[in-house]
Amino acid sequence: MDYDFDQYYDRASTDSLKWADRAKRWGSDDVLPLWVADMDFACPPEVVEAVKARAAHPIYGYPQRSDAWYSAIVSWIKRRSGWKIDPSWIVYSPGVVPAFNFAVQAYTEPGDKVIIQPPVYYPFPKAILGNGRTIVENPLILEGKRYRMDFEGLERLIDSRTKLLIFCSPHNPVGRVWERDELKRLVEICSKRGVVLASDEIHSDLILGGRAHTCTATVSEEATRVTVTLGAPNKTFNTAGLTMGYAIVPDPKLRAAFAGAVESAGINVSNIFGNVALEAAYTKGEAWLEALLAYLRGNLAFLDGFIRARLPKLSVFPLEGTYLAWIDCRGLDVSDGELIDLFMGKARIWVDEGTMFGTGGSGFMRVNIACPRALLAEAAARLEKVVAALDSRGR
Repeated sequence: MDYDFDQYYDRASTDSLKWADRAKRWGSDDVLPLWVADMDFACPPEVVEAVKARAAHPIYGYPQRSDAWYSAIVSWIKRRSGWKIDPSWIVYSPGVVPAFNFAVQAYTEPGDKVIIQPPVYYPFPKAILGNGRTIVENPLILEGKRYRMDFEGLERLIDSRTKLLIFCSPHNPVGRVWERDELKRLVEICSKRGVVLASDEIHSDLILGGRAHTCTATVSEEATRVTVTLGAPNKTFNTAGLTMGYAIVPDPKLRAAFAGAVESAGINVSNIFGNVALEAAYTKGEAWLEALLAYLRGNLAFLDGFIRARLPKLSVFPLEGTYLAWIDCRGLDVSDGELIDLFMGKARIWVDEGTMFGTGGSGFMRVNIACPRALLAEAAARLEKVVAALDSRGR
């Protein structure tokens, strides 16, 4: 089947978070939203048909998650990542953001320390602070155009109050797909020091580079014991509005604690349409995903080529995983405030400013490339125009 990722869908009338607030926030409906990790592509037709078929039944009462729901997750992860999991390890969560909040509640007490590795997905620190815990930063180390983890720094940071590390794999926003040896080293440190590792792997299906994703929990026996893997179909198949996710927790004690946090929140009943969407996506959506990945690689090549040829003071960092390009704007030699005004105020491109991702984000912008190429080309042209105007003033 052919999939038309060039097709434009008007989302302004759909209460889309990504599109609906653009006029209110930036004073114009001419803003191009390339910010939040939400694709401007139609969901796979198999998912759309499954949701429509369930909606056709006029009763939307309390659902349960069927054996087929669990089997779909097990089969998908085995095919895509080579990890054979037991269905009993799966715990429902209404998305990955709630899941790492549950992890904070399950594995730490108020005042305990939770490690993050910035620049990193901004809901991580919100989950820690919002639950009365203490953030400990172990910033990634930037060497040229490649980030690595600071293992020596990590070992120094851990003390008796450090209970949890929230990890991003593939990493959002810097786009790294971690190597197996890197994951093994991380697990060794956490296991030795009694730290639970919550591994956010929601972008694991979205691999644009040549390195395959490795599930953190698979790298060793220790990894299986200390890792809580957080996943969802939401980024892969553009179904975030259906509030669907899960944790994979092989260790019985960790699993019971996580399930207890979900139960305590009173939200262990899942979305009826999210259930059928997950099952349809994971059993019938693979061809669509492969076509999507090819299109995203084309978008990345277009953006990287455009910036190399026409915006040489900027650069696109290697995007190994996710559809969120990490753009280095430090060559413009402007403040972060000026950079925000350049993109959003003058070019009318709504992106996520690097400072949102904490330490190490200054001078960067995160750009969502999961849109029809014509929109990406329009955004690039707008950016070229305002950067040319900046250069003409001697900046």
